[in-house]
Amino acid sequence: MSIWIEPFELHGEYVSLVPLTMEYHEQLREALADGELWNLWYTSIPRPENLAAEIERRLALQAKGEMVPFAVIDKRTKQAVGMTTYCRLDQANRRLEIGYTWYRQNCQRTALNTECKLMLLRHAFEVLNCASVEFRTSAFNFTSRKAIERLGAKLDGVLRNTRIFSNGAIGDSYVYSILNNEWPIVKTNLEYKLRR
Repeated sequence: MSIWIEPFELHGEYVSLVPLTMEYHEQLREALADGELWNLWYTSIPRPENLAAEIERRLALQAKGEMVPFAVIDKRTKQAVGMTTYCRLDQANRRLEIGYTWYRQNCQRTALNTECKLMLLRHAFEVLNCASVEFRTSAFNFTSRKAIERLGAKLDGVLRNTRIFSNGAIGDSYVYSILNNEWPIVKTNLEYKLRR
């Protein structure tokens, strides 16, 4: 089996993205508690007691070449404040998704998120030569939808009944993307936001 994307690190002014390992478990448990993120019914953020299993799940997918998971490190505190991934890896069509992302509440809607997305997109388009980068979120995750749109991603469509939630409800997913020919203007906008 050939693996398209091996684990790697990205470093910016506000944030570092490093390969996810169990070593970050306790810091990530603490990050989850900031805002009790698992209570957001429309997301799949793990409860603290399920975090180790979620890290193991992501690492198992990485071993199969299906995901590249990162711990998100706040450079001010040097602590893990969340997780993100490259997933839905499609080397043949040079596509991937940035997803399964969460940050502790006090890092949401900050320069940390903007820089995190800028670094992941830059690597996808400028190193991996992606034709398209995708984002997916629940129809009811209005905050995430607005954040994805602020990046400059365009709505591709709505996938109906794609997710079964823990309470048994079935929901839709909004699918967005940024294309390689759109990357220069998206990059310009993200760099402008960071300078502000």
